[in-house]
Amino acid sequence: MEKKADSKKKETHKENEHVSGQPEQQAGAPDNMSPEQAQQEEEAILDINQEMLNRIKELEAKVAEANEKHLRLFSEFDNYRKRTTKERIEFSKTASAEMITALLPVVDDLERASALAEKEAKGDAVAEGIGLIYNKLITILTQKGVEEINAVDEEFNTDFHEAITHIPATDKKQKGKVVDQIQKGYMLNGKVIRFARVVVAN
Repeated sequence: MEKKADSKKKETHKENEHVSGQPEQQAGAPDNMSPEQAQQEEEAILDINQEMLNRIKELEAKVAEANEKHLRLFSEFDNYRKRTTKERIEFSKTASAEMITALLPVVDDLERASALAEKEAKGDAVAEGIGLIYNKLITILTQKGVEEINAVDEEFNTDFHEAITHIPATDKKQKGKVVDQIQKGYMLNGKVIRFARVVVAN
C-alpha cells in the first residue's frame, strides 16, 4: 500500500511539472538568491534611481533656464514698451511745441489788432470779430497747455525772462524787477517755449 501511495505522489509531481513547464524548485528561485546576486540587483536598482534623479535635476535646470529667459524677455519687452511710449509722448509734445511756437507771432499780431480795433473802432463789427477770433485762439491754446509767462512787476528771472534793456530804477522797490514787456512769453505744459522779452530796472 505504501509503495502505491509513493508512486501516486511521484506521478502527481511529474504532472505538475509538465503543466507548469518548470520544476517546483525554480518557482522559489528569488527566495534562494545568493548574497552576490542580491547585492547586484540592489546596486542595479540604486543605479536606476540615481539615473532618474540626475534626469530630474537636468530637467529642473532646463525649466529654470527657460523661466529665466522668459522673465528676461518679458522685462526687455516691458522696458521697450515704456521707452517707446515715453518717446511717443515726447515726440507729440515736441511736435506741438514747434507748431504752437510757429503760431505765436500770429497770436501777437491778433492781440495788437484786437487792441487797436477796440481803441480806434470800439463797437464796430470788424473790431468785435477780431476780438472774438483772438479770444477763441487763446482759449484753444490754453486747452492745449499753453500759458502766458508773468512778467511786469515780477522779479527778473532768467528761467522765464530775457532782458532786452536795462533802465535806472525810479524806486528802490523797482530794482531787479521787470518794468515793461516788449514781447509776451509762453510756456507749454510747464516748459518755456518762448521767453518773455522785458525791460529790467537797475
